Amino acid sequence: MLKTPVVVFTSLSLLLSLSCAGDVKSRSCSDVRQAFTTKGFSVHNLPHQEISGQHLRVCSQGYTCCTSDMEDRIGQQSKLDFEKLVDETSLTIRTIFTSRHKKFDEFFLELLDNSEKSLNDMFVRTYGKLYTHNSEMFEDLFSELKRYYTGGNVNLEEVLNDFWSRLLERMFQLLNSQYTFTDDYLECISKYTDQLKPFGDVPRKLKAQVTKAFIAARSFVQGLMVGREVANRVAKVNISPGCSKALTKMLYCPYCGEMPGLKPCANYCQNVMRGCLANQADLDPEWNLFIDAMLLVADRLEGPFNIEAVMEPIDVKISEAIMTMQDNSMQVSSKVFQGCGHPKAAGVGRSARGISDVFNSRFRPYSPEERPTTAAGTSLDRLVIDIKEKLKESKKFWSSLPDSICAEDEVTDPDEEQCWNSHTKGRYFPEVVKDGLTNQLNNPEVEVDITRPDTFIRQQIMTLRVMTNKLRNAYNGKDVYFQDSSELHYYLQKYKIYNFPVMFDFVSWRIRSLYRSLCLVFSAILKYTNNSKVKKSASSSL
Repeated sequence: MLKTPVVVFTSLSLLLSLSCAGDVKSRSCSDVRQAFTTKGFSVHNLPHQEISGQHLRVCSQGYTCCTSDMEDRIGQQSKLDFEKLVDETSLTIRTIFTSRHKKFDEFFLELLDNSEKSLNDMFVRTYGKLYTHNSEMFEDLFSELKRYYTGGNVNLEEVLNDFWSRLLERMFQLLNSQYTFTDDYLECISKYTDQLKPFGDVPRKLKAQVTKAFIAARSFVQGLMVGREVANRVAKVNISPGCSKALTKMLYCPYCGEMPGLKPCANYCQNVMRGCLANQADLDPEWNLFIDAMLLVADRLEGPFNIEAVMEPIDVKISEAIMTMQDNSMQVSSKVFQGCGHPKAAGVGRSARGISDVFNSRFRPYSPEERPTTAAGTSLDRLVIDIKEKLKESKKFWSSLPDSICAEDEVTDPDEEQCWNSHTKGRYFPEVVKDGLTNQLNNPEVEVDITRPDTFIRQQIMTLRVMTNKLRNAYNGKDVYFQDSSELHYYLQKYKIYNFPVMFDFVSWRIRSLYRSLCLVFSAILKYTNNSKVKKSASSSL
């Protein structure tokens, strides 16, 4: 009597299983094949009907349209897609630093060229052959100023002191041409520069203005260069295995599940991106301090350290100094003769020339309204204002990078119910983790080893820290040391050393520290040795 129900149940089960098998068999992979073809994939080995996914390591092991080979290929493609997303999203900030560095550098170098040309034109017109026969000292001055700006190992104060000493020697000889002067005598003259003040207060004021303005300008352009280099380096992401797996699952596993048009949920995307860009987010605190320091120096460039206001009238200021010495030449000569002795008279035929014969023209007055703009298309004030606005926009960039990527319409679907949640179509429920490496411990999407920070990112953090300290010193008018780019450039390119600012500063600091330590050790050894000798001699005498 029990056999009939059993037979009926068995028959129903068989029919259901056959029906299900028929449904599974009827599910085609044609849409998936078409989607992969559109993406540029070869679908030669892709199944036409769904197959079991037990061979898959990342995507769902249920029925699938993906083979193991295709899963490997979408894994590689997901890395390329991610690199492209980071590159495109960071393009704006990288362009800001690249273009503004180029603009500022061109502006500054052209400003120096214009200042030198203006001085040359004015002095040729005013002093004629007296200037052209002694123009090399002015050429040397501008050459050294340019070398300082471009990163050369130049002491600005020494350069300016040397210029005024040379100018004093030349002028003193011109004003006292009835005498002959030995090199020793000329050296004696230069010793009286500070005491005599033959050029009035111009050298002191100009030195203070030039040094502070050049320190600020050089630090600022170096800061723009460092910002550019750091942004370019950090934009080239290092993709960990955990990140690669999460990217594949987010970007391409919907294809394998026959949902090729399904985009990730925004919150899901944020967790994946925060896991993959955890180290980049840790750059943000030091990056923000660096931007703040850049803004401080920019304020100085707009105000008391305005290099344009210093360099444009430099020809007038030097000419003022020359005229001051002309007016006081008798007193200066008298005091020099008292201090250095009376020089020998020149040979027959040379006589003292009147001062008015030597400097027979006065310089033209300087008008602030004549401040020209250079080919860069703007004055320094407007250029700095533009750079400041762009710098402010770049703050908190690295911590907001994951959200910026996921905010793109082509990346995520704004409909929380019609998006890929890592398993199927529907709402994504896990909470979004905070940014930064330490907060990725509980990231539900990306396996992140929080005990192993990315050393490359840490190097960039140190690079920013070193530059920030230099900018702060420049803000306070203190000179900062930069490696001589002309000497290092060849070796940096040859050995592909791209992190040279931090490397050079760190190594030089370590060398100085080691040197001081060795000095202390040797001093202690010598002291101990001397004490031992004293004790031995004392005991032997006893």
